[in-house]
Amino acid sequence: QRFPPPVLIVPAMYRAILVSALVASASAFAPSAMLPRAGVRAAIARGPTMQDNAMPFLERPPKLDGSLAGDVGFDPVGFSNYFDLRWLRESELKHGRVCMLGVTGLLVQEAVCLPQFSNGKTPVDDFFVVPAAGLWQVFFAIGAVEFFSHGFKLTPGDMFSEGREAGDFGFDPLGCGKNPDALARRRLVEVKNGRLAMIAFGGLLHQQLLTGQGTFEQLANFKAIA
Repeated sequence: QRFPPPVLIVPAMYRAILVSALVASASAFAPSAMLPRAGVRAAIARGPTMQDNAMPFLERPPKLDGSLAGDVGFDPVGFSNYFDLRWLRESELKHGRVCMLGVTGLLVQEAVCLPQFSNGKTPVDDFFVVPAAGLWQVFFAIGAVEFFSHGFKLTPGDMFSEGREAGDFGFDPLGCGKNPDALARRRLVEVKNGRLAMIAFGGLLHQQLLTGQGTFEQLANFKAIA
């Protein structure tokens, strides 16, 4: 018995499938073109429902009640059931802040180099250009900032014993927190930008490791799928 030859996806079909997938993903974030019906509006006004969850097919974690900025009920592993929610939010904010700086560093370092240093082939390679003594200085400096900023309280049990809010270190030189409404909006903006930066940093890092090219270099030599 002879089987039919395998069907190969031609480049044009591949591009069409890729575009369709991207459009479908983007539509999940796009606002509706029409206002919802009165019944739907009433359901939304009553508060969070299963459809408001990030994962509608799972039960909403009890501690994720929407009171935190950016809380959409996403906790498929259930960390919020076992750890202090403030400790988890502190971790998310710190990782987001570091990655926002990291993305900026990966982009700037590709184009800027101080006179007394030399750049590697990519910004990722620059890590290995730094002398070991310099890396230890960075390591101990970061550790010192971490310990002193928390008053040597780094565990979930004592980190917030003095009533400090997660991510709040009293650093507000521009006075952005004076207006409560503006503060709530900026907290949401920080969480969303931090989450995006964590994804972006991972993407830039792996792109440079896999291609051996900097981000700007790869964009300048970009070639569409033939």
